[in-house]
Amino acid sequence: MTVDISLLIVSILMLWFGARYLVDSASRIAGTLGVSDLVIGLTIVAFGTSAPEFAVTVGAAMKGKADISVSNIVGSNIFNLGFILGTVAIVRVIKTSRKLVYRDGIFMIGITFILLFFFRDLFLSHLEGIILFSLLLGYLVLLFYKKELLEEEDIIRERATWKDIFILPLSIAAVVGGGHLLVESACSLARVLGISEWVIGVTIVAAGTSAPEMATSIAAVVKGRHGMSAGNLIGSDIFNILGVLGLAGILNELKIVPQGFNSLLMLSGMVILVVIFLRSGWRLSRFEGIILVTIGLIRWVFDFMK
Repeated sequence: MTVDISLLIVSILMLWFGARYLVDSASRIAGTLGVSDLVIGLTIVAFGTSAPEFAVTVGAAMKGKADISVSNIVGSNIFNLGFILGTVAIVRVIKTSRKLVYRDGIFMIGITFILLFFFRDLFLSHLEGIILFSLLLGYLVLLFYKKELLEEEDIIRERATWKDIFILPLSIAAVVGGGHLLVESACSLARVLGISEWVIGVTIVAAGTSAPEMATSIAAVVKGRHGMSAGNLIGSDIFNILGVLGLAGILNELKIVPQGFNSLLMLSGMVILVVIFLRSGWRLSRFEGIILVTIGLIRWVFDFMK
């Protein structure tokens, strides 16, 4: 138990320092490329912090465990938009923009409902997986083809140097490694305390695989990189649905239980609520953050009661 607690502390340190360097390095790269923090948050940072979900979901799909694949993504997305985005807003009010709401937020609503439609028969076919993955490629082409330029609030004081070529991947590795270590040590502690494997899966593992997003988003908003903070979470959710589930569906057709469809309905409602909050006053207030965290906590309570 002492070893698990020590590993837990080490994982938290890896997450925090990795996230800090990731935000700084990604911001410098954004300035050098001439694109905004939002675009970098939606792409490089989002994909890097989604690595744990990618590993768990694709690995489960290849083993024929469709419920684990889908539930991990749905659970992580709900956790990202509820608990993490809410916590970040409580730490510091998040400023939003028209592009974040009308382009990325509406797109996130659209693909969530597409996923809901595809799973209407509790089944995701190879063709539907290809469609999801193709939508991701199209979205990325749109982001970089339009090349959203730096705005006033995104002015970068520093430019990238040769060191950032090493700092960016190393910081992503530290964040992802810290998230993995957090899951392992927390699960081990939970077993010692007599908590069931199922409860561990839907709570600690879901939270653990989302830990990189939480560390990075909090670090970004504290440094005033609002676009990167919100973009990381929305980008991670878009990547999870289109990239991770899309690839999982291409590798192996996915069939879920009826309860899984109910979770998809909850995710759809959460996505709509978040976009409404992001649009209201062009910011996510602390009060709205408290509402999102409360929804996330209520979901956890129901998971523990099942």
